[in-house]
Amino acid sequence: MTPTPGETLASALTGEGDVEVPLRVALPATFPLAATRPRYTVRHLLKTREVAGPTAYLREEHHGPDTSGTSYGSTPEARFTTSLATAAITTVTASLPIPAELTEHPAMLATVIDHRLVVRLCTRENDALLNGSSDGVLTGIRALPGLRRIEEPIDVDRVATETCALVEETGGSCDGIVTHPRLYWELVRLGLLTRLAEAGVRVSRTRMLAADEAIFADFRAAFTLLDTLDSVIGLRRGAGPGGQDLLWASVRLGLAVHLPQHVVIRTVK
Repeated sequence: MTPTPGETLASALTGEGDVEVPLRVALPATFPLAATRPRYTVRHLLKTREVAGPTAYLREEHHGPDTSGTSYGSTPEARFTTSLATAAITTVTASLPIPAELTEHPAMLATVIDHRLVVRLCTRENDALLNGSSDGVLTGIRALPGLRRIEEPIDVDRVATETCALVEETGGSCDGIVTHPRLYWELVRLGLLTRLAEAGVRVSRTRMLAADEAIFADFRAAFTLLDTLDSVIGLRRGAGPGGQDLLWASVRLGLAVHLPQHVVIRTVK
């Protein structure tokens, strides 16, 4: 059986020094509980391509009105222009302070890494994909030039049907929604989550956007997550608050933005 990331680091611990272990895997995709519960991260909404570094891709720009007519010539995509762009790669990192004594319990340490450290990295990745990376390499989906943002609030019972249709005015097919947990559970209460799933729309919930905001998009057409399968986990002795040890994990990734006009952000009341 292949060892988990946590088991790999725990087995690499020797003496009192720092440890750093490279992994040929995207660590956010290894979170164990994702296999048993449908809590999707932003990553889960995107198509993924394995790359070695910065990658060229085709980008389509939107010009003119968003509303589609009844002939191809009157559709927004009939006016799209194309260009080549390059997606750079950035590193997303998360850390977790632990008592130094935890390293004396390898099985417990492995579980902490696989469940608690990796979930922090998932949150940091959500933040980078939605709001941008600290180095500016990722702009963040919420700040993309060319997306459509509708500030006028709409009722939660109408937001999904009306906004999914708006996504499709530019030729997309709304296949995903990102919401704050408060809105997600309101969709559950209204029975809308099941209906959305039946229509092929996957809903991701995260605290990395405002509670009254929802992102609707044709995520698989609009974006490609560029995955280098280049992650690192490590332990720094005494580097945490109060002299605790510090677990850390990183993943290297990029985001190709093909069709920002396939993204609609709505304010929900």
